[in-house]
Amino acid sequence: MNKQNKLVIVILVGFTFFTWVGCNKDEAPAVNKPKIEGLEVGYNNDRIAHPGSDLHLDAAILAPGGIASITLSIHPEGEAGWEFEREYTEGYEGLKNTDFHEHIDVPADAAEGEYHLHLTVTDQLGNTVEAESHLDIVAGDHDHDHDHDHDH
Repeated sequence: MNKQNKLVIVILVGFTFFTWVGCNKDEAPAVNKPKIEGLEVGYNNDRIAHPGSDLHLDAAILAPGGIASITLSIHPEGEAGWEFEREYTEGYEGLKNTDFHEHIDVPADAAEGEYHLHLTVTDQLGNTVEAESHLDIVAGDHDHDHDHDHDH
């Protein structure tokens, strides 16, 4: 083998090694995707809301990549009914661990029926996680003890 061939082989091997090592060093360390744990919908997690009252929501959110936003969406199972969508950033953005605790006003004219709730967390790296729940809107007694068993 002549000197020129040896030089080409050395260059190719060196370039391949450099590229392989360089790619591994450039990869960002893996960050776990966000998690939603213990989603509680309604008082005592009864998954019931009443027109003209409020809907209690609570969940533990773990986001090692830092929270960018939390989106809550509620829609009817059928074709017609109350719809709600809101993005939460204030008080949550940048946090890695938090308790999402909100009370949503259910309009007095909200149609009774079956609804579907989606809670989506997006971290600052673009990773998302979603938790879903069933929700019934029913007329009736909606006087809740706001000093219930939870310390919020």
